[in-house]
Amino acid sequence: MLSLSQIYPMQKVFLESHNIKNPFFGFGQFNYHLIKGLYQCAPEDFKMVLHLKDKDKWRGSFGDFFDYKKYYSLRRYPQARTRKKYDLWHAMNQNTKIEPYYDLPYLLTVHNITHIKNKDRYMENETHQRFQSKLSRSSAITYISEYAKTSTHQYFKVPEVPEYVIYNGNPITSIQVSDSYTPTIRPRAPFLFSIGEFTPRKNFLSLVKMLRLLPDYQLVIAGKNTTKNADEIRQYIAQHHLEDRVILPGKISELDKQWYLKHCRAFVFPSLREGFGLPVIEAMRFGKAVITSNNTSLPEVGGAIAYYFDHYDPEYMAQKVNDSIQDFDANIESNTSKSIARAQSFNWTTAAQSYIEVYRTLLNP
Repeated sequence: MLSLSQIYPMQKVFLESHNIKNPFFGFGQFNYHLIKGLYQCAPEDFKMVLHLKDKDKWRGSFGDFFDYKKYYSLRRYPQARTRKKYDLWHAMNQNTKIEPYYDLPYLLTVHNITHIKNKDRYMENETHQRFQSKLSRSSAITYISEYAKTSTHQYFKVPEVPEYVIYNGNPITSIQVSDSYTPTIRPRAPFLFSIGEFTPRKNFLSLVKMLRLLPDYQLVIAGKNTTKNADEIRQYIAQHHLEDRVILPGKISELDKQWYLKHCRAFVFPSLREGFGLPVIEAMRFGKAVITSNNTSLPEVGGAIAYYFDHYDPEYMAQKVNDSIQDFDANIESNTSKSIARAQSFNWTTAAQSYIEVYRTLLNP
């Protein structure tokens, strides 16, 4: 006699998740934390398939809860696409070239549209064309912020399909760094902290220019700094003799990051564009004053407890930092509690459960 599983085989959701290989970047973090949240929620009415390069590594983390399909770069080419007919395909990262061969139920997660440099001719760009193609084939779309949704509708043709805004969670659920821990590089004075890859949109140079007007502080900017933008910032530091006040440690460990977040006087994040702005809520988890940009998704994420740069004139920024720290400290117990509560409201378990409900809606229309 056939079993129920043979008569009614379990539906399978394919998670295009190969960017999990890049844990220090936004897509990689999203892939990892959402997959971990799905694992913890443990739905039993469908099976999920992880698409990634190192199957053995992740099988060691998640066991047989997931099925695993090995990633090969040649799958980017149309004739080499995966031909298995899954019940649902989740494109977890909007820029990936990996697509199903057949026309399947398709969920697209939009993080942030690629910067529109020329508003008259931007659809000539291959990346924008690929993104439009993904939108057009979607059965449903999830966005990581209202800003991501609004900007997508502003510049692209969005099909009439179900749309959902599901906020990312905060990966720092508990503070792991101990009081006795010392980071690799320890500032010798009160310091401001920021983190991210050194690209023009992170706008880190504005912080260095601002620091010249804040003589009582050092500045720590962590993150990948082997870029052309980082070289430009180093040149500015050297020209203005700020070597002893600006610390650029490069990529740092999780414990070093938590130490800097725990001990900084404030977290400063003058980014020009963010689909979500994860570092903001990471800093709030430590009850810190956060001063960030008043644009894109950042006010949406920072809420009323954050402080905002309206522009990037160095004198204005320096005054904003001083005023914000003074205001935060004036009612520090209440503001610290509000900051932590804001951070904890972004939860990966809640996010994963929301994605599970979207999967169910698409699997059982």
